[in-house]
Amino acid sequence: MSGETAVYVYGIVPGDVEPEDSASGVGDPPSEVSVVRHGDIAALVSEIPVGRPLGTPDDLTAHARLLDGSAAVAPVLPLRFGAVMTDADAVEKELLADNEDSLRAAMTELEGRAQFVIKGRYVEKAILRELIAGNAEAERLREAIRDKSEDATRNERIALGEMIGKAIEQRRAADTERVIGELDDLDPMVNRRQPTHEEDAVHIAVLIELARQGDLEQTLTELAQEWDGRVELSLLGPMAAYDFVVAPQPEG
Repeated sequence: MSGETAVYVYGIVPGDVEPEDSASGVGDPPSEVSVVRHGDIAALVSEIPVGRPLGTPDDLTAHARLLDGSAAVAPVLPLRFGAVMTDADAVEKELLADNEDSLRAAMTELEGRAQFVIKGRYVEKAILRELIAGNAEAERLREAIRDKSEDATRNERIALGEMIGKAIEQRRAADTERVIGELDDLDPMVNRRQPTHEEDAVHIAVLIELARQGDLEQTLTELAQEWDGRVELSLLGPMAAYDFVVAPQPEG
């Protein structure tokens, strides 16, 4: 892995990990994934042409797919997208050997655990009814703009929009805490993510034992039934622990 090529590094795994035959990495065509080992830790890598631009949607997908697939069977310390080193020797010496103690400690902390992402989106009509019901000022503003042009009711529409926005923020905070509370028995590590949409009800990452995945799914199924027609819940994972641990960024 030298000369006209460099080494792309995906993440750190236990030293006994072997990539699946079907594993593929970044590039077009996709690069072959291999392992660079140092004692009982290792790095998932692939060879890429020197100077090849990185950052296409396919590259990002390949990076995440490899790490998430590995996280389902072994602890994984993900590197940020775009980590490239000169060759396998540099990976072994400058990344693995130089950071051996901290990497081993982080691997121990992740043993048997993986990240899941819980996302909830309010059903628009339902949350608007919920927020406006019993709110005299909101009901007054809604009546003021009913069947009237946007130009004629601009100020009222702005005021109602701001009122609803603040109310959703408050409801989101309460609903997020409700979800976290429901997961308490799973002893999760939790990272509250920023909403990606104005109608997000909850957006959190949790790190739990893989053996408790079924309990997580059951808990969310029961909550989704309770919130049916109000919040649409989804669960992503298992995946690498992006929100909780990141391996040292190598200097190529």
